[in-house]
Amino acid sequence: MSIADKIQASIEKSSWIRKMFEEGIQRKADFGEDNVFDFSLGNPNLEPPSELKTILTKLISNNHPGQHAYMPNAGYAETRQAVASYLSDLNAQNFSSDDIVMTVGAGGALNVIFKTILNPGDEVIIPRPYFVEYDFYLDNHQGVPRIVATGPDFALDLTAIETAITESTKAILINTPNNPTGKVYSADELYALGRILEDHSRRIGHPIYLISDEPYRKIVFDGITAPNVFDGYKESFVVTSFSKDLSLPGERIGYAAVNPDIQDKKTIVAGMILSNRILGFVNAPALMQRAICGLLKSSVDISAYQKKRDMLCEGLLSCGYKFTRPGGAFYLFPETPIEDDAAFVSALQQENILTVPGSGFGGPGHFRIAYCVSDRTIESALPGFERVIRKFI
Repeated sequence: MSIADKIQASIEKSSWIRKMFEEGIQRKADFGEDNVFDFSLGNPNLEPPSELKTILTKLISNNHPGQHAYMPNAGYAETRQAVASYLSDLNAQNFSSDDIVMTVGAGGALNVIFKTILNPGDEVIIPRPYFVEYDFYLDNHQGVPRIVATGPDFALDLTAIETAITESTKAILINTPNNPTGKVYSADELYALGRILEDHSRRIGHPIYLISDEPYRKIVFDGITAPNVFDGYKESFVVTSFSKDLSLPGERIGYAAVNPDIQDKKTIVAGMILSNRILGFVNAPALMQRAICGLLKSSVDISAYQKKRDMLCEGLLSCGYKFTRPGGAFYLFPETPIEDDAAFVSALQQENILTVPGSGFGGPGHFRIAYCVSDRTIESALPGFERVIRKFI
């Protein structure tokens, strides 16, 4: 075989999301782009805020030498300080630049943290359904995923989490607002989780870290505010990117923030900085580090996503779909009317509606709709959604 056995196996079980995205490309070629309704990939359809162009134009016209040179592996000091000041305004803690590592997106940040904290065989608890790439990230660093159930409305099942904790537990990884469900965990849930982790950290004799993946933090609806993980537990990290709230997924810019009160902070941050380099990221992109300094409080028009959510939810409810209305992100995770979610997604494909089976997220019996698409796509797809469900109910 020409490639590694592990990679061959990974290709065979690789992400449903990408498979459906590639299916969409082929169908658009066959049927025409306007006749294919692609809800497969969380690729924002809103353009970045207008001030981005102004900032980039100014940066590009700056002739100061060294604009594209190497910088400290943690990122530019001024960028890290800007992020620290932003986080200090949001949280009870006072952040400094030493608490921030600029990264190649949230995925890069997670790999940096896992590389830093995991020994081979260490376990990371993940509530399901969840972003399936987490499995691959953990495998990169010989970590072991321990998948636990959530409640009927996708709330954290604290009993399931507590039951899953063992002597080998090194961290719990949460994603709020959640991909694929849109669930926003409450402050009460996070504080209760923090108390559980404090108790078990004392019992087993080492910290159990809480890692919160938050690229959708600003994309919340109905007056909801995403609570701050740092306020509920000191042994915590937050990773995020600007891919979703600024519509910059292709720019690969994000950061990892360490709770200022975490134990052994100096050693942890040193490990993260080294990991950023030796994983091959070296540093986050220079131009985008400078650009986001002026965009930390900005976002795309979140009300546009709420409108899309409401349009989709009302349309699907009227024809019999069952789901929990999401509080954030831009995903809907309805139940499938048959047990075989892949078969139901295949039936939708026959209407040129591309979605992703819930089993691809550890949530069988559901399917994911990424509604970060045009309003026309949602409106045009609704008759097809209705025709398909009528075949099964």
